[in-house]
Amino acid sequence: MGQEKLTVGLIYGGKSGEHEVSLQTAFAVSKAFDYAKYELLPFYITKQGEWRVGDKLTSPFTSQEQLQLDAGIGGTTDAINLLFKGLATGEAAIDVAFPLLHGTNGEDGTIQGLFEMANLPYVGAGVLASAAGMDKVIMKKLFAEAGLEQCKYCYFTASEWERNSHILIQGMEEKLGYPCFIKPANLGSSVGISKARTREELIQSIAHALRYDVKVIVEEFVDAREVEVGVLGNDEPLASVPGEIVSSGEYYDYQAKYLDGKSQMLIPAPLDTELADRVRDLAVKAFKAIAGSGLCRADFFVKKSDESIWINEVNTMPGFTPFSMYPLLWRETGVSYEALLDRLIGLALERYETRQKLDFENGVQ
Repeated sequence: MGQEKLTVGLIYGGKSGEHEVSLQTAFAVSKAFDYAKYELLPFYITKQGEWRVGDKLTSPFTSQEQLQLDAGIGGTTDAINLLFKGLATGEAAIDVAFPLLHGTNGEDGTIQGLFEMANLPYVGAGVLASAAGMDKVIMKKLFAEAGLEQCKYCYFTASEWERNSHILIQGMEEKLGYPCFIKPANLGSSVGISKARTREELIQSIAHALRYDVKVIVEEFVDAREVEVGVLGNDEPLASVPGEIVSSGEYYDYQAKYLDGKSQMLIPAPLDTELADRVRDLAVKAFKAIAGSGLCRADFFVKKSDESIWINEVNTMPGFTPFSMYPLLWRETGVSYEALLDRLIGLALERYETRQKLDFENGVQ
């Protein structure tokens, strides 16, 4: 390709509770790109789900406000036309899509499906891994199938809860006991999570979680350290050094994660070498269990009683500002933020090329 610059479509914002986090990420990424190698085409999705597209960037955004592209700039029709330009004209407007959308519609396979339809290379997990990584119940079933140890859990839908709440409560008390954690099944960034110590709190917590999703997962309490590992790669993924979260609250919720600034990240985690290696191996195993590609952050519990390692969850589009756990883990492993962006784009193109070689005809000769 010589010295020709790659055009990267930066897609951020979104109709999600994590809209602001996405803007922070997009701002950081725009500042870290090497503009000698890349041009950025910004696509902003408003909280209402409208698309806007700006002019190509040959230098970073100067403020976060600038990212919220003006309605006068190209609207939804222009944005979608640009995304699908390659299909319509044979000449793509962007070389690779970089979705920086956390949570609903960005991390759950929906926008990945749009990129697949537009025949565009894109950074990160594919449709299946994104969807499985977003649905905590499906994720846990895949982990179980892969032989990864995890905490006990129960799950149910809103309609099941309406019909059988009494039976479900009894089942949870018998299987999980108190305290237990209640989470919406499909939501990132620890939104809607509660800890219940009594039946009354359990009922309140489930009502709270059902505001965010139609499926709820309830997990047993584990007295454990929280250890996280970054995974990077496609078919031969690598694991970063582990990091440890020491939460400011009783558990790592949205407040502790983004607002109060009191949670500590210890990188590398103070683990002995053998334990650190085991966690890294399990992170790769978890990545493969969901059919991951590009990147993910794998979160573990290391039980205080016996140092056994339990998988908690994977995040296929982890926080990505320079102060987020995922880039910091890789920085400590020897990969800078800028190099990480390069590597992710390279992995996106590599995966796309591999898939282009597949025979999508019906195989009849």
